[in-house]
Amino acid sequence: MGQQQLLLLVLGVIIVGIAVAVGLNMFSSSAVDANRDAVTSDLTHLASKAQQHYKKPTTMGGGNNDFNGFTLGTLDTLNSNGGFRVSPTVVNTKVAAIPAGVITISATDQEIFLIGYGTETGRDGTNLVMAYATITPTGITTTIVN
Repeated sequence: MGQQQLLLLVLGVIIVGIAVAVGLNMFSSSAVDANRDAVTSDLTHLASKAQQHYKKPTTMGGGNNDFNGFTLGTLDTLNSNGGFRVSPTVVNTKVAAIPAGVITISATDQEIFLIGYGTETGRDGTNLVMAYATITPTGITTTIVN
């Protein structure tokens, strides 16, 4: 009888250990997905600000049908979800830390890009969650990189 109880105890410990490991894995996966969703949501919000800038006349501080001069405010470049930058071109560089600096758009283009870096490690297990939004005067397209 003692061996049976010991065997059941060992089996119980193994099952609990597997359950804890699966639970931790699910939690970490959920955190990454939540961070990716939050970065995408923030990118959409910031993209709408870029479109507002595009449509406002220069007399009201806008771009007058141009993305020229659009910048992110200091509160828009970093929040609890990650960091955000404006870029005249797509940069698919994956990074392990949120890059510093703000880029000001000075070109007269009909398309700009907003890049968002999350705080969680992405799908590749090394680099941060990353997505970018392609902004045109009439549309916003978000692409997830990691």
